[in-house]
Amino acid sequence: MFARSRLAMAVAPALCVVLLGACTATPATPAGAPAQTTAATAPPTPVTSPATADAATLALAMADTSLGQVLVDGKGMTLYLFTKDSANTSACTGACLVAWPPLIGAPTAGAGVDGSLLGSFTRQDGRVQATYNGWPLYYWKDDRAPGDVLGQNVNGVWFVLDRNGDAVKK
Repeated sequence: MFARSRLAMAVAPALCVVLLGACTATPATPAGAPAQTTAATAPPTPVTSPATADAATLALAMADTSLGQVLVDGKGMTLYLFTKDSANTSACTGACLVAWPPLIGAPTAGAGVDGSLLGSFTRQDGRVQATYNGWPLYYWKDDRAPGDVLGQNVNGVWFVLDRNGDAVKK
């Protein structure tokens, strides 16, 4: 029973971060267990994301979904913006990148896309992330097929984009 309890205490904080974005509660250290400490200056553990997308994937387009016409990659997978980001700056780091992998590479204009809104920037990890209307672009881990929009309105901060590069909040 103690082993299961320790496992639950180790996994719970990670689940809070991934599912809720952050948790403020800190689990208690079980009696007799060594206290865990974290150095304030320790660099964050790098999170691996997909390698640079191929040219076909980076040809962004507009596609019909249950939310109307939204921005997708060249393979039809829905792209999202994070309202906590700012122009050409990603606020999604660490565990966030596991749930929301960034579109890596410089995008090109496909069907229905306003090419003047395309862009990219260099992330803190040195990779180039695609943008639309200045918004860094991400995938949602649970979207499995072209046209899926399961990431829409997650935690009230993740949204699909319309042709103008604005969040679709319906």
